[in-house]
Amino acid sequence: MPIDFHLSATEQGIRSAAAAFAAGPLKYAKKTYMKYQNHHERFQSTRPIYHQAVAGGLVKGQIAPHLGGAGGTLIEAAILVEEMYTVEPSTSLTIFSTGLGLTPINLAGKPEHKEFLAPFLSGEGEPLASLVFSEPGGVANYLEKGAPGLLTTATLEGDEWVLNGEKIWATNSAGWDFEGADLQCVVCRTTTPSSDEPADSIMILLVTIADIRRNAPGAFKVLRQVSTAGHTACSGPHIKYTNLRVPAKNILCPPGTGAPIVSAAFDCTAVLVGAMSVGIMRAAFDAALAFAKGDNRRGASELLTRQAVADLLSGIKMQAEACRALTWKAANCLENGPGDYNARRELALAAKIYCSDTCTKAVTEAINVVGITAYDADQPFADLLTTAMVLPIFDGGNVGIRRRHMQQLMLSKDYDSWASTYGPSK
Repeated sequence: MPIDFHLSATEQGIRSAAAAFAAGPLKYAKKTYMKYQNHHERFQSTRPIYHQAVAGGLVKGQIAPHLGGAGGTLIEAAILVEEMYTVEPSTSLTIFSTGLGLTPINLAGKPEHKEFLAPFLSGEGEPLASLVFSEPGGVANYLEKGAPGLLTTATLEGDEWVLNGEKIWATNSAGWDFEGADLQCVVCRTTTPSSDEPADSIMILLVTIADIRRNAPGAFKVLRQVSTAGHTACSGPHIKYTNLRVPAKNILCPPGTGAPIVSAAFDCTAVLVGAMSVGIMRAAFDAALAFAKGDNRRGASELLTRQAVADLLSGIKMQAEACRALTWKAANCLENGPGDYNARRELALAAKIYCSDTCTKAVTEAINVVGITAYDADQPFADLLTTAMVLPIFDGGNVGIRRRHMQQLMLSKDYDSWASTYGPSK
């Protein structure tokens, strides 16, 4: 069988390096940022850890080799994400969201776009990137004909694009000082579309911090810092562009070419959300197992000897293993096949949906193992649950977006049910 779950030397090296970073800088991140009440101040307090991540190659490692980066396979990325998310999700999300912000350039970048990557290839400083997509009111149906679509617009005036609109939930979009990230990949629509098909108007503009500084004050503005239930040291504020001017050369995807790149970027991150989910399940299982082995609830033997407790723990363990296997298969399939792109994409969607939904269930089961003690804020379970709860609803919500994409695939007359496993049936 062409299946081998032994990690290669490279994969094992990545896992070891990620585990070392998690056991070092990441391990004490929460102790540092929880000194601050406001979430945006917590985010800023993680900057020294992000600096270490940059110096250690974790940002350059998210850039494709053909653009000068050190990026590897999607399976390697999944291994990295799982290890770091097991220990500290919030700070890790900032690091990996820079990777998402750079993904459109990985997918569509040309030699002339390399200048935008310079800060991220240097291994110095704390450069942040962001894929700026979501808007107030949501974007689940932004390509529906006859609907308002994206409200963020770009108008070509001479040799400049003029950007207007509001965005929200885009991690890292405002940068460390909330005056703009080092690089934003802004998904917007042209005001002069070539047709009435919504996809024909979608484009991606590159906005740098230097561009923002060349504009008048207020051209880029944070309207509100968003506090969240989990990931409380991340930044995804409500922002606004008002006649923000960027050079015409800053266009990454011209009108009509942006939507497929947005979709492909989120196909990659769908797999990584699967890995995030496994990391959270690992943390929940380990904490619940330790409790079950060390507490007897005034009984004659440890809790793990009780069948109900053992059943819950074995269920969590099996769910984590199944989700990891699905994530790794989806990662390999998306890059290597078999099947056409739609078949390969289906597994990425499945990994995001199944693993994130399963994660919230697994954490709840871990809480049931521990009982009322899990409600103690000194225990990790409340944080794990508030972290897990976002996985099904961010990065394309499972109900509004990801399951709808699977529905579209199945509705296709060319749908080939098992092509992602066995190859085309015809």
